[in-house]
Amino acid sequence: MNTASSNLNIVHKPEIGRFEAIVDGLRCEADYLLDGHIVRMTHTGVPAQLEGRGIAAALVKAALTWARAQGHQVEPICSYVRIYIKRHPEWQDLLA
Repeated sequence: MNTASSNLNIVHKPEIGRFEAIVDGLRCEADYLLDGHIVRMTHTGVPAQLEGRGIAAALVKAALTWARAQGHQVEPICSYVRIYIKRHPEWQDLLA
């Protein structure tokens, strides 16, 4: 993973259910729907030219960190989020 992901400015926009970062002028995002104490992670998107830098992983980690801090559980609807949680067992306790 490229160290570029450690320099991301990830912004949480709860009013639209999104964690996002602007990289090289392009928006990268992890979208969710909050239903009570369940965070439904619905979409993770990184433009093709930015793939491979660890941006999606950083966005998902930020979202999961927030969910844990809020006492929420996570339903990974997005396939990327499902794979991320499967590969990182430290987040599996959040699964709804």
